[in-house]
Amino acid sequence: MRKGGVILYPTDTVWGIGCDATNAEAVARVYQIKQRDDSKALICLVDSDARMQRYFRNVPDVAWQIVDGLKEGDTKPTTLILDGAINLAENLIAEDGSVGIRITNEPFSKELCYRFQKAIVSTSANISGEPAAQNYCDIDPRIIEAVDYVCWSRRQEHKPHTPSSIIKLKENGEVTVIRK
Repeated sequence: MRKGGVILYPTDTVWGIGCDATNAEAVARVYQIKQRDDSKALICLVDSDARMQRYFRNVPDVAWQIVDGLKEGDTKPTTLILDGAINLAENLIAEDGSVGIRITNEPFSKELCYRFQKAIVSTSANISGEPAAQNYCDIDPRIIEAVDYVCWSRRQEHKPHTPSSIIKLKENGEVTVIRK
């Protein structure tokens, strides 16, 4: 990933396609692999709230309240869409200046984010419009062939996984639940 590579990896939700979230060329490859219009946003994973703060001009208080609530036992992974994204690839940031970010608590993806020391793109490992790959065996061979590396962790797993909840938080305090 440090050289612009794209990977397949298990996350706290479904299997994901990932890359360095600060590398515009790598992000463009992810859009190409997914056959997805680059006007549709991708999200990022980070390993901690401290790292999350690096990518926004201002994180609203309600975001910290949600993050604290997730630490205290809400087990459903939750992606926050926040305004004022900075220090990320321009083609990752939505037209309104927002980006989706999730602090992962799943051991493999958390360690990956920690070791990489940057935000990592995390978008479902599927061709745009097709179902998300809950397990490695569900991934379209075209995606496997298109990436530079496939992580070994959890390849044998066969259990249901669901995408994260998504909550959009505006700087003015407005909260919109996009997906429960």
